[in-house]
Amino acid sequence: MRNTIKDKKISSKLPPDDKKKVEDAVEKAIQWLDGNQLAEVEEFKDKMKELEAVCNPIFARMYQGGAGGRIWVVVWMRMVLL
Repeated sequence: MRNTIKDKKISSKLPPDDKKKVEDAVEKAIQWLDGNQLAEVEEFKDKMKELEAVCNPIFARMYQGGAGGRIWVVVWMRMVLL
């Protein structure tokens, strides 16, 4: 996710404020994951929902209302959890 936001093709489509929101949300999620590796599944799901709540509207606008935003968040969380 972090690399996706830094990709010029993606970042050029995002307003700076939205890019900052996504970067901050991703950083917060990573910090939580680093400190809670033994958390319960429900806690991981809750954190994923928090990240989606920030990222989905931004990516949905970027993809003109498509499901792309949710896909990015789900893929990222799966990578982190595996």
